[in-house]
Amino acid sequence: MQRRSLYLALTIVGIVIPMIPFVSWLAQHGLDAPFFVAELFANPVSTFFALDLLLTALVVIYLAWRARRGVALWWLAVAATLLLGVSAGLPLLLYLEERPKSLVSA
Repeated sequence: MQRRSLYLALTIVGIVIPMIPFVSWLAQHGLDAPFFVAELFANPVSTFFALDLLLTALVVIYLAWRARRGVALWWLAVAATLLLGVSAGLPLLLYLEERPKSLVSA
């Protein structure tokens, strides 16, 4: 399997797998942002994971921003990270970096 195909597959998996419990939570609680944040930081373990992912998201956004001159559609990785999570944004950025040179901006 080529790296491009692997990164695209990981992007899809990174969208689908985390969304399963999130959609279930949304169905149960609706768009209750304060309750979501309260549950996100409910205990030290969940706080560790939340802060780890938030910092990782900042790194992915920074890497995408740095790649903006050489990667067409780099902003899609930023949008995916902010809207879907690091598990979607990072492999999408790697996929975009592997795209053929004809699709990469100068």
